[in-house]
Amino acid sequence: MRLAWCLWTFGGRPGCGGATLAEKAVLAPKILAPESTIMESTLDELQALVAVADAGSIAATPFMLHAIAPLVPEFRRAWPRIELELDTDELNIDLLERRTDVAIRIGALRDSSLHARPLCTSKIRVLASPAYIAAHGQPKNVAALAGHTLLGFTQPESLNRWPLRGGDADGLVITPSLRASSGETLRRLALEGVGIVCLSDFMTAGDRAEGALVQVLARETVDVRQPIQAVYYRNTQLAGRIRCFLDFLQQRMSPK
Repeated sequence: MRLAWCLWTFGGRPGCGGATLAEKAVLAPKILAPESTIMESTLDELQALVAVADAGSIAATPFMLHAIAPLVPEFRRAWPRIELELDTDELNIDLLERRTDVAIRIGALRDSSLHARPLCTSKIRVLASPAYIAAHGQPKNVAALAGHTLLGFTQPESLNRWPLRGGDADGLVITPSLRASSGETLRRLALEGVGIVCLSDFMTAGDRAEGALVQVLARETVDVRQPIQAVYYRNTQLAGRIRCFLDFLQQRMSPK
């Protein structure tokens, strides 16, 4: 059985049988235990593809790399008969045309035809590498950012609004010294000491833990958290295999 995943946008695919598994997955997270005889028997009924792709969000591909991929080995051990298909694409895609069952969306949900299942939130921070700070110093206040190299997104411009006091009520709009279309590219540039960047925790938690990136202007930073949610069409009845993976993600990503 293949479970294919799309981040940010998705298309619906008709579900298959397996009501028993679907009910068990909803009622009891312990159904994830691979030794369950109920799971083994009902898995035989779940042979249709579950499609998931990563598309339409600047942050989508990094989320696949930093949040989804590290969980795959554990999921595969628990559900060895479910085949995952992870598709990444930075462009907005037609949900039905791509025939994707469910997606991970980062940010507010604006499409009323979609149902959202919250997974977690991710804080946004302003960061720089120790090498950059050693060469250029830390900005002492928000105004001092004007004298630094700021790394920002090509589009949308809303991603160049940093959660800092000193701008308007929604934060500080920066003018990037260097732009990139990918958050992963901006992360790499920051790690190389090119400039200061504003990125989400899901992408940089490991870098901060290792000291490769450090937070700057912490006192001036507003606590802004990006909602991360699984989305699918409201008229889509989730098959057991999809509920299984969503339950798994929610358990692993929810704050402990």
